[in-house]
Amino acid sequence: MDIKLKKITVRELVKDYRDNGEGGVIGYGGKLDIRPPYQREFVYDKKKRNAVIDSINKEFPLNVMYWAVRDDDNFEIIDGQQRTISIAQYVEGDFSFNGKFWGNLQDDEREKILNYELMIYWCSGTDSERLEWFEIINIAGVKLSDQELRNAVYHGSWITDAKRYFGKRGCAAYRLGNKYVSGDYIRQEYLETVIKWIASTNKADGIKEYMAIHQHDKSAASLWFYFQSVINWVTTIFPTYRSKQMKRKDWGFLYNEFKDENLDPAKLEKEIKILMQDDEVDNKNGIYQYVLTRNEKYLNLRSFNDKQKTGAYERQNGICVKCSAHFEIDDMEGDHIMPWHEGGKTTSENCQMLCKDCNRRKSGK
Repeated sequence: MDIKLKKITVRELVKDYRDNGEGGVIGYGGKLDIRPPYQREFVYDKKKRNAVIDSINKEFPLNVMYWAVRDDDNFEIIDGQQRTISIAQYVEGDFSFNGKFWGNLQDDEREKILNYELMIYWCSGTDSERLEWFEIINIAGVKLSDQELRNAVYHGSWITDAKRYFGKRGCAAYRLGNKYVSGDYIRQEYLETVIKWIASTNKADGIKEYMAIHQHDKSAASLWFYFQSVINWVTTIFPTYRSKQMKRKDWGFLYNEFKDENLDPAKLEKEIKILMQDDEVDNKNGIYQYVLTRNEKYLNLRSFNDKQKTGAYERQNGICVKCSAHFEIDDMEGDHIMPWHEGGKTTSENCQMLCKDCNRRKSGK
């Protein structure tokens, strides 16, 4: 691994600057890839963008930036994209600062900015070494997300195409699935989610292995088709939308497990409506998982309170009704005499005390 500190002037940085949209952003005489596949789009707001220009005008130092040296001796930005684009856009005349566009400045004012020196680390090494840099830089305060780090390592034709669907402003995945998928798609969280889902169906050991397998694929269309299938399945099986309960689900995992079952949307909705009104159900957000899996853990059913448990303990004289042994109350747990799924309620009359071992055997915990 070789890391060298260089001083690059703004004049050198913005030479031959071009923003080609989906084709990328280039600078430094055409040698610098300012927005490589793993980088997020420009997200600085006006305040942050202006702070960059203000720092240069006042000759304050900007934080150091990192460039990776490619095999062809060109460069790509590891960290510093937002600052770089802010500088280039100002010089290009895309926005004004303190009421002046670039064209409104005097010659000496422009020269002062063009001669400003940026501190750049040039980093050369293997892919594994580069991943190590990214992780260290992230710890040091450069807030790349986990998926942005993975994009950096497994960059290629596949990740470029995948970002077109899942990681660009106004991308197709956001338009289709924003009611069901949470996260910041610009920070690649939509992409991370869908790879996590599909990886569990493809014999891939998690997100990294799936990306490694597909790194050099020309197209990510299969990933997009899969995402469409998940969202279409959800909207078909659960046509009544409830934002609070449906926004943050791992729908892909449920789709993978239940997509081939003959589910009745009307019957499911009737049960969901009843559960939403059931005071016994503490976790309404788990209702959708429950109606598919029938696992009561998702509902976080209401527990017996201390008064109810103490009353049952005294009635039983501290004797577990299953094993007939005596226990202190702290070694026992409240249990429904009539199970919840058979209509039993969390009332004093329906409470019995079991020792912890018996209660766990009964509930299968």
